Amino acid sequence: MKTENIIKEKKGTIVDVRTSAEFRRGNVAGSINIPLQEIPQRINELKSLKQPLVLCCASGNRSGQAHSFLAQQGIESWDGGSWLTVHDLQNRSN
Repeated sequence: MKTENIIKEKKGTIVDVRTSAEFRRGNVAGSINIPLQEIPQRINELKSLKQPLVLCCASGNRSGQAHSFLAQQGIESWDGGSWLTVHDLQNRSN
């Protein structure tokens, strides 16, 4: 399944890996914020979320790092890139 379909069909959970301050300045509706540096400590929480996870950040760099780490942990995730891209995909589905 493509990332775009997961977002449009609300098949998983959108996880924003930016800092809390960045997240407060703007985010995707319904997304949750788990900053990249907290991912290892919050792995059980991530496992409990509706999968697949769609990861986003400011530019796609941190979401890519999170995706690589989560893949190694056996968690189904997709790198959604920029939160603005994910936001636009979500709004096109409404």
